[in-house]
Amino acid sequence: MADFKKGDTASWDAREVRRSHASQQARKNGPARRRRKHINPLIYLLVVLLSSAILAGVGWLLMSDFCAFNRGAITNVTVEITAEDDMGSIAGKLEEAGLIRYKWFFQLFAAFADAENEIGIGTYELNTDMDYRALITGMRNSSGNMNADTVRVTIPEGYTVAQTIALLAKNEVNTEEALLEAAKTADFDYSFIDNSSEDISRLEGYLFPDTYEFYIGHDPESALGRLLSNFDRKMTEDRLAQVEDSGYSLAEIITIASLIEKETDGTDQSMIASVIYNRLNDSGSHGTYKMLNIDASLLYALPDHTGAITNEDKAVDSPYNLYKYAGLPPTPIANPGTASIDAALYPSSSDYYYYALGKDGLHHFSETLEEHNAFLSSSEYVGN
Repeated sequence: MADFKKGDTASWDAREVRRSHASQQARKNGPARRRRKHINPLIYLLVVLLSSAILAGVGWLLMSDFCAFNRGAITNVTVEITAEDDMGSIAGKLEEAGLIRYKWFFQLFAAFADAENEIGIGTYELNTDMDYRALITGMRNSSGNMNADTVRVTIPEGYTVAQTIALLAKNEVNTEEALLEAAKTADFDYSFIDNSSEDISRLEGYLFPDTYEFYIGHDPESALGRLLSNFDRKMTEDRLAQVEDSGYSLAEIITIASLIEKETDGTDQSMIASVIYNRLNDSGSHGTYKMLNIDASLLYALPDHTGAITNEDKAVDSPYNLYKYAGLPPTPIANPGTASIDAALYPSSSDYYYYALGKDGLHHFSETLEEHNAFLSSSEYVGN
């Protein structure tokens, strides 16, 4: 056993008492606290005010865009929505057209507004006075939304109204009966359409040939309206100004363009145009006396005709028979593309009054009847 002295025991007891006292005092006072650094009240106030101002400014910008505030003068804009579009690309088109400023904010609203079930493919006339809700409503299509089944249809240049309707029906855009009824009776808001007529020829020349996206079971009036809207867009200010300068009406220019479309070999639109204008302006010195003698117009009056045109055909009493009646037919005979429209507006300058198709697939032009007959008698003429 260790040998402790009395003094040693007293010293140990004193240390234990002090240690116990210190422990009790620490528990009483709790843990040691750090001194807080005080923030300058003025700086704090400035931070709060600045943050509030930024949030208010951003909020105002977003709400201004949402409500179409501060857009300036009202501007009309055409926006086309296709089957390939989604809300991101639609927002991009709207931003590019100046109809919105913040794509992400429009997409956010569109998600809450269930816009995918409202917006449909088509071409829409919108304006800068429309807020987000009005833009979505303005792109609504009664035939279906972006999730509906669609079909792509390419309408060739030179198709007639009847051929165009048959093609649309074949692709299940709607029934031929419904499309024909719309062609006859629908009220189309274009100055170049005669809404008082109930004949499909009132649309002839204006159903612009192009590639379109339609819904299966598309509203027939809306479907035909898309083609008319495309024609309206193609008739730019420059083209309309040239129509004005030509001395002919728009209907006459499109009629001439349709004749060119049905007659051209694909390379000679402006030369065909020069022959037509030369004949229309002939006072008799060239023996044509404003007679166009165009086979395609006669065949428009004989839709079921097959084989070569005979003298009996040329005697048919129809205003489309340009062997019998001088001048232009009463309506276009087909729907021309831009190349034929531009040829009608900007014809070549020539002295040609005749043309005929050669075995090379090209038209051969003549200034006189003698030259023309000589070609018809040659081995180069497609008819020999």
